[in-house]
Amino acid sequence: MRGFRTLVLPVLCLSACASRVPTPATPYLPAGVYGTHEDTDVGAINQSAWAFSSSENTRGNPAAAARAVVALEYLSGELQDNPRWDGMDAATRLDMVQARDDLRRILGIRPDAPPQLVVNALLQLASGLQSGNRNAVAQALASPVFTNPPKQTMAVLSDLPYDQTANFATARAEAESFPMGGMR
Repeated sequence: MRGFRTLVLPVLCLSACASRVPTPATPYLPAGVYGTHEDTDVGAINQSAWAFSSSENTRGNPAAAARAVVALEYLSGELQDNPRWDGMDAATRLDMVQARDDLRRILGIRPDAPPQLVVNALLQLASGLQSGNRNAVAQALASPVFTNPPKQTMAVLSDLPYDQTANFATARAEAESFPMGGMR
């Protein structure tokens, strides 16, 4: 019986690893991106759920739209990789990846761009917009992660269209984060 357990346990472990869906790399976010008193995961969930619930929420505010896209980049990896979110519905986590891909298409972000480069460019853009630093904005928009001309990227961020997958994925992530309406 002991020999049977010794043989079966490694096989079960390997089969569990083989069935896990490969995940994108989770980019690093600096502290305070979504507020000083909120952890990064919760802040990203809240920002993205608010931003993608209606296109009106970010209309005319490209910095808020950029931070919402950063949240999708981050959450598409974080919800897959962090054991904190193992209880979250797998469909929600996979939909978050699809939402990220949708927003990349909408914004003209290369599909193969590393998430960290995308996050860096969008955070630089949001910061530059908020501080009025035109050089930082121009430098961010010149990043090779973007496939569209800077003017077109800014136009899309200024009037981010509604994306159903992003709305549903972020709303479900928010609901699953706070199942009883309380803080996690």
